[in-house]
Parts: sequence; structure tokens; C-alpha cells
Amino acid sequence: MSMFCFQCQETTKGTACVTKGICGKTEDVARLQDLLIYTLRGIAVFATQARLMGLPGKQVDEFMMESLFSTITNANFDARYFVARVEEGLNLREDLRKDILGAGGTLPASLPDAATWLASADGFDQKGALVGVLATENEDVRSLRELLTYGVKGIAAYAEHAHALAYEEEGIFAFIEKALAATLDDALTADDLVALVLEAGKFGVDVMALLDKANTTSYGNPELTTVNIGVRNNPAILVSGHDLKDLEELLAQTQGTGVDVYTHGEMLPAHYYPGLKRYDHLVGNYGNAWHRQHAEFDSFNGVVFLTTNCLIPPKDSYKDRLYTTGVVGFEGVRHIADRVEGQPKDFSALIAQARMCPPPTEIETGELVGGFAHHQVLALADTVVDAVKTGAIKKFFVMAGCDGRNKERDYYGDFAQALPDDTVILTAGCAKYRYNKLDLGDIGGIPRVLDAGQCNDSYSLVVIALKLKEVFGLDDINQLPISYNIAWYEQKAVIVLLALLYLGVKDIHLGPTLPGFLSPNVVTVLVNTFGIAGITTAQDDVAMFMSS
Repeated sequence: MSMFCFQCQETTKGTACVTKGICGKTEDVARLQDLLIYTLRGIAVFATQARLMGLPGKQVDEFMMESLFSTITNANFDARYFVARVEEGLNLREDLRKDILGAGGTLPASLPDAATWLASADGFDQKGALVGVLATENEDVRSLRELLTYGVKGIAAYAEHAHALAYEEEGIFAFIEKALAATLDDALTADDLVALVLEAGKFGVDVMALLDKANTTSYGNPELTTVNIGVRNNPAILVSGHDLKDLEELLAQTQGTGVDVYTHGEMLPAHYYPGLKRYDHLVGNYGNAWHRQHAEFDSFNGVVFLTTNCLIPPKDSYKDRLYTTGVVGFEGVRHIADRVEGQPKDFSALIAQARMCPPPTEIETGELVGGFAHHQVLALADTVVDAVKTGAIKKFFVMAGCDGRNKERDYYGDFAQALPDDTVILTAGCAKYRYNKLDLGDIGGIPRVLDAGQCNDSYSLVVIALKLKEVFGLDDINQLPISYNIAWYEQKAVIVLLALLYLGVKDIHLGPTLPGFLSPNVVTVLVNTFGIAGITTAQDDVAMFMSS
């Protein structure tokens, strides 16, 4: 096989992509990503020791965080980017080794290959083929190492979002290094790795809390907001991805230019923040989840800006209107450079092109209601609690997570429609696009779909659950009238799942399929310990949930 990747839900036949990624990732990029992860593991061996010695580590932290994020599904498809990253990583690793020795430290007599290998760029492809997922022969150890690695990728992605707003926690970076170094340790047992996976869940909670603090401190608490899904007759820019800082800087630079700004996919929740919705040219949300971008980027007509992952290989019809930034990349697509010395990114080229484009073609009309993050929901706590106590609300369903291309994801729209009228959906992430435009009504003025925001705002759903547990005087979060039916796609969803497991949430149903990277024995552990289960049909699952 020319590659082996099974980190996302859509992996071929639920097993692995072995010739080309369903995402569009080519075999050379897959091998370079494997090599970058291997390089990061080698860096982590030295970084953990350097941290104990109190050596400066900010450059290492940022490199690890950005590199991990760049390997997430649908983030970067540019082989040249990964060649440069591996080269930089090897130099950084050697600088760390010298710093440790220069500070009087000693190194183990035997170091893993990941901490010692060297090669020029023309040898990267061959090396990458040797150090991928299958290099770990034991299936269960491989499964747990990959589960831990994907959780760490999710942590790094959320840490990067917070870092853009100048929020960071040293303990999060320390765990990333510890976890990556552990994946090289053949002395660790399966039980040791399970413990590390659960520890990753703890840091998943921490990083989502940090990002929540970064977002709300910077832009205010999300509030109940109505968002237009139609269009105006002005040239426009469509912003996709997740990064609020990029959007804020773009809004500031487009103010007064006559260019409208729309959100797409996971950027919809930007409208809920007071600090962003004050811009009157942030006029609405265009389209749906990431996997529909081929059609929606075409019809938008204007410039499209990808701030983070959720890019799919672009069509020629709009490729010349597409821009990326940060860790996102695709060969032949223009890239907005990073901030220099704290100055905003320069969007002048993007804005100039947008002004020459025709207005978007309208694809739908109407409004969406959102902004139900923990602060807003807790402000309505009395109303919600009364509705539960009187029986007006019988049950809450957490349906957070990701959307995707597979036809079987129609299940989530069918499930939402099949739920009884006395139930409420708590959602975050792009999975909501399967049901957030359905007319599901309300319960005493409480909408039956409460959108907390992006996938990282799953933290808000945890805060809401913990508050309800306190209000009802319960000892266990699992005693609440809340069921979890979560859709997953990529590695940020993995860390959300691990965070829920760390918090003790049980009986989570995960779909549309269980991860291909989980070995049968690891699945058995998750089922027996946490009650993890898959999905069946919408009608049968609704009946099952409502009877429990």
C-alpha cells in the first residue's frame, strides 16, 4: 500500500485509506504527515527533559502546536509545507539536544530513532513510509497510541485558537510533549496507554475551558441571536474555518469598503458574540457544513477565506478566489501570511479582489437562531428548570459533533425529527446543519434546538450539564435527563469525546460509525467501561433513548 491513514470517520471502508485519502490527501502528503508526527515525537523526548530543567520552550510549544494542527483532516494538502516543517523540526530537535547538554544535562545512552534520525529532503518520502501508523505492530498498542495522538491533535487545534487570542497554559503544552514521547515507549502497557488517553480527556476539558475564556474575554459572552441566511446585493467575502481572531481583523479592515462579510460552516457562531456582531457588514451565514463547499463556494461568487481546517481540494471554478492562512494550505492557493510582531494580518489583496466580484447568488432565505452557550442558557436556568420540573421538557439530547459527506449522516436529521415534542437538542459543531433549519418549534419559548456554537463549545454543554446536576441535587452527571448521540468526523471530535469520558459521562452513542482506528479489544474496553455504543436507525434509537 502507498499510504495508511484511518484518522477520520470517512476512511475507506471504515478501515483505512491506502492509495489516496477520501479527504483528497495524496500519498506523498500522507507520508510526509506521518514523518512530521514522528519528528514531533522525537522533539518531545528532548522537550520533556528541557522543561524539567527550566529551559525556555516557547518556540517548541508553538512549533508542536501548529505542526499537529496542520496534520488534522482537511487542513493542509501542500507537500512543500510539510517538507519545510520536517526540516525545521529536525533543526529544532538538534537545538534542543544541544541546549540540554549546554545546560549541564545528560541524555540517555539509548535514544529512540525518532530522536536521532537525520536525512535530507530527498530522503523524507522513504523515511515517511517506514514510520507511519503500521510501524507499531501490536494492534491494540497501535490503536491506543493513535487514539492518544488524535486526542493530542485536537488539543493542539484548540490551543492554537486560544493562542491566537494570547491565551495559553504551560500545562497543556507539557502534556502534549509527555503524550507524544509516550507513544515511543515500548515499555508502556495497554493499561498505561489507557490512563494516558483519559489524561488527554482531562486536558481536553482544560483547553476547551481556556478557549472559552479567550473567546468570551475577547468578544463577550455569546447571546441569543438571529442570523440571516439570505444575501445582500454587495460584493462579499465568505469566511470559513474556526478562527475568530482572523474574522475580527478582516471585519476591521473591510469596514467602510462596501464589501459584506458572511460566515460559512463552523464560523456561524461568530454572529453570537457581541464584539463581532457589532460590525454591521457581518451580514449573515451562507450555506451549510464544510462538505458542501464545492457548490456553495461556486455560487458565492466572491472571495472565500479559509482560516483553519475544513478545506477540501478546491475546484478550478473558484480556486482563484480562494485564500488560506495559518496552518491551512493547498498548492496553487494564495496564502495570507502570519502576524508579524503582533500586527494584524494584511488582507488588502483579498479585499481588493472581493471588490471586483459580483454579489453572492442567493441559495436560501430565512433566519437561524443561536447563541445558547453556557452563559446564555444559565441566564435562562429558572425557565429551563421549571420546564423540567413540570414535565414540559422530558429529556435533553446532546447532538454535538461534526457533519460529513456520507449518506448515512441523514440519520441525524431523521433522529431530530423523530424526537418527541417534549425534548430539547443541545448542539455544537457543524453536525447541527443536519437539523438546525428544520421547524422543530419550541417549548414555552425555549427553542428545541439550542446551538452553543463551534465544536470547541461542547465545553458549554458540559458546563450546562454540571449546573443542572447541581440544581437538581444529583450525585452523578449520568442521573440527569440527558442522552448523548454524537456525530464525529475528525480529531477535534476525538478530544471532545475523551473530555466527556474524563468527566464520567457514560452511555455515549457515537456515529455514524465507530472509529476505524479502534481495535476490537479497545472497543470492548470502551463499551465495558463507559457504555460507548454505535447507532442503528433513527426510529429505533429514539425509542431506545426515550425508554431509558
